[in-house]
Amino acid sequence: MKSVKNIFRFALLSVVFCIPFGCKKEFLDVKPVARELEINYYRNEAQAFEALVSVYDALQWNDQGGFTMFRLLLNVASDECLAGGSDASDQPSWVAWDQFKTNPSLGPQVGFWRKNYKGIYRANLFLEKINQIADASPEFKARTSAEAKFLRAKFYLDLVQLFGRVPLITKTLNPSEYYTIKQETPEVVFNQIEKDLLEAIPDLPLANAIPAQELGRVTKGAAQALLARGYLYMNIQDKMDDVATLCEDIINSNAYDLEKNYGDIFKTSGEFGTESVFEIAYSENSRSDWGSFGSGWGEGNVSVQFVGMRDFSGAKFAPGWGFCPVSKSLADALRGDPRFVHTIIEADTMKGATYSKGYQNTGFFIRKYAPLIENKSKDGEPALNWGNNIREIRFADVLLMAAEGLARSSGNMTNAQNYVNRVRARVGLNPITSSGNLLLLDIYKERQLELATEGHRFFDLIRTDQASSILGTFGFIKGTHEHLPIPQNEIDASQGALKQNNGY
Repeated sequence: MKSVKNIFRFALLSVVFCIPFGCKKEFLDVKPVARELEINYYRNEAQAFEALVSVYDALQWNDQGGFTMFRLLLNVASDECLAGGSDASDQPSWVAWDQFKTNPSLGPQVGFWRKNYKGIYRANLFLEKINQIADASPEFKARTSAEAKFLRAKFYLDLVQLFGRVPLITKTLNPSEYYTIKQETPEVVFNQIEKDLLEAIPDLPLANAIPAQELGRVTKGAAQALLARGYLYMNIQDKMDDVATLCEDIINSNAYDLEKNYGDIFKTSGEFGTESVFEIAYSENSRSDWGSFGSGWGEGNVSVQFVGMRDFSGAKFAPGWGFCPVSKSLADALRGDPRFVHTIIEADTMKGATYSKGYQNTGFFIRKYAPLIENKSKDGEPALNWGNNIREIRFADVLLMAAEGLARSSGNMTNAQNYVNRVRARVGLNPITSSGNLLLLDIYKERQLELATEGHRFFDLIRTDQASSILGTFGFIKGTHEHLPIPQNEIDASQGALKQNNGY
């Protein structure tokens, strides 16, 4: 179905858990789940590369505590989407976050916690082992270490945004250390994120130096963009110059560009396209079934099944489960914008088509990751084998981050306007001419419309101090709902090492 599959998709299908990774129920503990023991592993570059692939693998997971799709659930937490599904009992954790009624035992927090700490464990183990391989070249060690540091930074940035104070673990733990781990402030954890990314950037290749068979591997631009995103989401005012510098370096590298047609970005033919700075890769060829779901084995993107229209009958789209119905407020905000038809399906206007109206139905559904008949897997359980990649960082996002960095640091306002207008011109919108605080508001509005339903809105509302005014009617309480509760099972297992977040 896709003309090019990157190297990780093939490797993940054949390797997955070939080295000792996994988690017990105990607090941040791990146990071997392996065909080969660690003592027999890490002998050459091939084995080390397989281990690196297993770190990438954790990015894909949606199943570490029920259905916990990071980007979809961030849509649900924002004003862009509702929980949806068949009824209110379909996915209670989704409804709880949608209505800000999460508690330590109810919500998506378990899946997020497990996924990211398993990924961190794998990255830590890789970084401890890579320099012990005598036959590995310095170039191989440098590049793969940089990739592992990027991935560890990504896992930790997600954790900080989701939970605030979290344990900072940068090495594999001995059993005696399990109950001495303490939570660190977001600032302390972010210092490690920044350190990892600054160390990674010099050893990563430019995107235009990546051969086709390596598409999906981390590049210099991806690490620079992730660091800029971190500075923005941490609201570090004295780093706004750095946000602009990092993003303008990406822009001036000429390694990326905007797709000419906005609607092409989310097509399978647009994967790893000119606008892609970093993607999380999935495969429709893994033949996953319900017996393997929850093991981390499946390589398909179940998010696609979630956002499809329930019991849909008609052309183009395959049936889905009706989650994440788009809010009327987002539909109204996009009405008249050329990006509307590529962002939202207006189901009730589709001639000759029918669907079942599920819980919180609005008649609007996510278009960017909608299940298309042409993409349906021919093997395994179709719901678990959608191959749509997640566009984790797009060049349009980089342009808007650059504009914000300039606007917030009293940088070149003309350049800031030009970056926003470059995004607008792609879809035929008139240029903006604002400056000062009005320019910032225009940038935030452009982020909402350009990146709609891609999972950015919730954190954008928090960092720009708009969450209370926009999400207050949904139940958002400032000082509590910026973060999810720490999973109760982790608190219980930690024997007092973990403390619950405020308000829970």
